[in-house]
Amino acid sequence: MGAFLDKPKTEKHTAHGDGNGLRYGLSSMQGWRVEMEDAHTAAVGLPHGLTDWSFFAVYDGHAGSRVANYCSGHLLEHILSGGAEFSSGSGSVDGVKDGIRLGFLNIDEYMRSFSDLRQGLDRSGSTAVCVLLSPTHLYFINCGDSRAVLSRETKVGFSTQDHKPCNPREKERIQNAGGSVMIQRVNGSLAVSRALGDYDYKCVDGKGPTEQLVSPEPEVYVLERAAEGDEFVVLACDGIWDVMSNEELCEFVRSRLLVCDDLEKVCNSVVDTCLHKGSRDNMSVVLVSLPGAPKISEEALKKEEELDKYLETRVEELLGNCGEAGVPDLVSVLRSIASENIPNLPPGGGLASKRSVIEAVYNKLNPHREEEGSAGELEDPW
Repeated sequence: MGAFLDKPKTEKHTAHGDGNGLRYGLSSMQGWRVEMEDAHTAAVGLPHGLTDWSFFAVYDGHAGSRVANYCSGHLLEHILSGGAEFSSGSGSVDGVKDGIRLGFLNIDEYMRSFSDLRQGLDRSGSTAVCVLLSPTHLYFINCGDSRAVLSRETKVGFSTQDHKPCNPREKERIQNAGGSVMIQRVNGSLAVSRALGDYDYKCVDGKGPTEQLVSPEPEVYVLERAAEGDEFVVLACDGIWDVMSNEELCEFVRSRLLVCDDLEKVCNSVVDTCLHKGSRDNMSVVLVSLPGAPKISEEALKKEEELDKYLETRVEELLGNCGEAGVPDLVSVLRSIASENIPNLPPGGGLASKRSVIEAVYNKLNPHREEEGSAGELEDPW
């Protein structure tokens, strides 16, 4: 279940790129966890002649980062070597799906041979959520409880389904393998029912790899691309989904794209907002912007500027009217503003997405305050 730090590590790893008619950005943060166990993959233009294909993935490791890190560097090559369908770049949809499935099973079997994993010195595992983009199709790939969503025509057009032990289909497999589901966990311990690695849960004699307590088999969903309707894809670990719904995250990302065309900054906003909303986990998000994505809006920029100015003014007023009571601490300021009916807050993000604006003004006006720590470690004011 993981241990926590006294205060979150808020440094971010970011990256961006473009090609094949898309742009992408990503951001990850260790947050409150003792170790960073997330990893990711971003590849525009693939080997084997698939120059007009792209691949993105987020891996959420648990009990260590070994499996997640290995998958980030090697899952794609296992998928591409999972069948002859990829060699020509013109394979059938069903053939590509079979290659993806075989790639997952192959990498899981391959990692089992690593000495530390085989000997039980490392018991790590990892979820994997991916999107493989061909010129005509979107292949959503999920193994575990990280999640991918597609924003299509201003709403959630698709979402992968989490693999949780209490899902009837997953529970049936677990019980057939001699296991149980307690406190919504496999044998009362593991919170996901499908994952790569986790070999302690994959040693039931007489059962194949997809029949074990924990299965490495991904679910693959295929959608035809809609050139104008497809806006963006978001891949994220459960550190994001713990505090934002599919609809909230899509609304928030769309609102940010109307005021910012830097996808790294948009991803940073997602991570920061989720930290301020109370996420205690590692956080990773990959944003893939498609041709139909929202463009910068002058009206949205004006509303954003007015909102920031209003929040700055409110902080100045609260600190200027404190009188004999003394300067209120940051949490008190945040709570006071949170109790107000503030128009034009970013949908899905709310005031949590503007905490950095409030804190910056507070620090500027109160430079000699006692150190209260970073924004994420304060008592939740919402």
